[in-house]
Amino acid sequence: MARAVWNGTVIAESETTVEVEGNQYFPPGALRREHLQPSKTTSHCGWKGDANYYDVIVDGQVNADAAWSYAAPLDAAANIKDHVAFWKGVQVEA
Repeated sequence: MARAVWNGTVIAESETTVEVEGNQYFPPGALRREHLQPSKTTSHCGWKGDANYYDVIVDGQVNADAAWSYAAPLDAAANIKDHVAFWKGVQVEA
C-alpha cells in the first residue's frame, strides 16, 4: 500500500500506483480531492507531455504546487493519465 502524507494527513492511498522516474503516481480514485486544489502552474516533459499542478491543502496550510498530473499524456506515458504524483515535502510511503 502506497500513501502520500502531508502534515499528518493522508492525501492519497493505493495498492496500484505506477512508478515513473522514482515517483509514485496515484490513480484518480486513490486521491482525497478535498486536499487538492488546481493551481495555474504547468510544465512540459519531452516524453510525458504537459503537466498540471495542484496545491496540497491541510488544515488551512497550503503546500503550493506539491502535486502534478498529466491529463493528456503523450503515448509513452499513457499509463499515468490522470494519475497524481507528489513532492515538496509530501511524504510518499511505498
